[in-house]
Amino acid sequence: MRTDSSPGTLPAREHLPATAAGTPVLDVVIPVYNEEKDLRRCVLRLREHLARTFPYAFRVTIADNASTDGTPLIAAELAASCPDVTNFRLERKGRGRALRTVWSASDAPVLAYMDVDLSTDLNALLPLVAPLISGHSDLAIGSRLSRTSRVVRGPKREFISRAYNLILRGSLQARFSDAQCGFKAIRREVAQVLLPLVEDTGWFFDTEMLVLAERAGLRIHEVPVDWVDDPDSTVHIVRTATDDLKGVWRVGRALTTGSLPLDRLARPFGDDPRDREITDVPKGLARQLVGFCVVGGLSTLFYLLLYSGFRQFGGSQAANALALLLSALANTAANRRLTFGVRGRGGAVRHQAQGLVVFAIGLALTSGSLAALNAATTSPAHSTEIAVLVVANLAATVLRFLLFRAWVFPDRRDAAPVPSPTQAHAELTTISTGDSR
Repeated sequence: MRTDSSPGTLPAREHLPATAAGTPVLDVVIPVYNEEKDLRRCVLRLREHLARTFPYAFRVTIADNASTDGTPLIAAELAASCPDVTNFRLERKGRGRALRTVWSASDAPVLAYMDVDLSTDLNALLPLVAPLISGHSDLAIGSRLSRTSRVVRGPKREFISRAYNLILRGSLQARFSDAQCGFKAIRREVAQVLLPLVEDTGWFFDTEMLVLAERAGLRIHEVPVDWVDDPDSTVHIVRTATDDLKGVWRVGRALTTGSLPLDRLARPFGDDPRDREITDVPKGLARQLVGFCVVGGLSTLFYLLLYSGFRQFGGSQAANALALLLSALANTAANRRLTFGVRGRGGAVRHQAQGLVVFAIGLALTSGSLAALNAATTSPAHSTEIAVLVVANLAATVLRFLLFRAWVFPDRRDAAPVPSPTQAHAELTTISTGDSR
C-alpha cells in the first residue's frame, strides 16, 4: 500500500463561495477508452445540462485512457470548440489512473466523474455535488441500490452488483451501498490527501477510495439515482470481478496490519457539531464514559471467564484474586489507550502501578462480598457467587472511573505546554479511536 507523504490533516469544511467567474467550482471528468461513438453526444449533453441547471462555473474534462480509435481526435475537437471543455491524454489504460491524474492536477474545489454512456440520469448531478459545495460532506456517490433508485438492467449484472456489495460489507465492513456506480464526487482538499493512499489504477479504484475514506471517518453522501444499463458496455465482468476480489484482499490486509496512515485524513477537532463545547459538562466526559463502559463491559466478561476457569482448580478467593489481577492489567491498558487517549510508553509503568491500587480497592470489595456470602451460607451455588461478584464489580466500577479520571489519567491540558505541530502529528495514530481529546 502507498505511504507517500501528504499535506497533513484536513482543514475544516467550508461552504464554497457563490461565484460564476474565474476558477470553475466543479470539474466533471469523463474517463474514456475507444469511445468515439458516444463521446461527442455525452459531452454536449452534459454541457447543456450544466449550463441550464448548475449555478456555478464548471469544466468538463475528457480523460483519454490511451484510446486507439477516433476518440483522441473527437476529444481535441470538443476542447477546441468549447471553452469549458478540456482534453487530457494518458498513454496508459486504467480508469483509476485517469481519475487520480486529472483530479490531482485540477484546480476546481469539487471534482466529479461519470461514465461516458450517461447511464445515470443527469438530474442527480446537482444533488450529488451540493453537499460538497455546502461543506456538509467530503465525498458523494450515486447509488443504484437505494430503495428509491430506479434501475433498468439485466438479472446477471444485478446479481453481481449486489453480491459484490455484500462481500464488501462482510469483509471490509463497508456501510456505503454502491461501490461501482460510475457517478461520484469528492472535495479537492480531500482528494489531495486521500488519492496518494489509493493504490489501484483500474476499476477497483472507486471501492478502495471509499473504504479508506469511510475508515478514516470522512462523511460520504449517497444519492439515489435513475440508471439504465448500457447493453454495449465494454466492461469485462469476469476479469473486473476477479481484480476487485484481489483488491478486497489487499485492502483488508492493509487495514488489519495498520499500514495505512489514515490519521492524515483527520478533520480538525471542532469541525463536527458534536465537538462543540457544552456548558457545565467537563470536557471529554461523555466520550470517556462511553469508552469506559465499553472497556468495562469487555473486562467484566474477561474477568468472569477467568474466574470460572480458575475456580475449577482452586478456591473462590484465589480464583477471584487471580482473575481480577489479570483483568485489571488489561483494563488499565485499554482505558489508558482508548478511554483517556494516552499515547506512547511514557508513564505506562506508573499508570499500571496506580491501576493496581485501584485493583486493590476492587479486590477488597469483591473479596469482602465473597466473605460475607460464605459467612451466610457454607456452600453457596456457583450462580449465586457470580451474581454477588457482578454486583460488587458494578460498585467498584463507579469508583474505578472516578479514580482513573481524577488520579491515574488526569486531564492536564490546561497546565501542559502546547505541543508543536510535529509532536501533535506524531501522536495521531487513527481517528477511529477518537484521538482528539
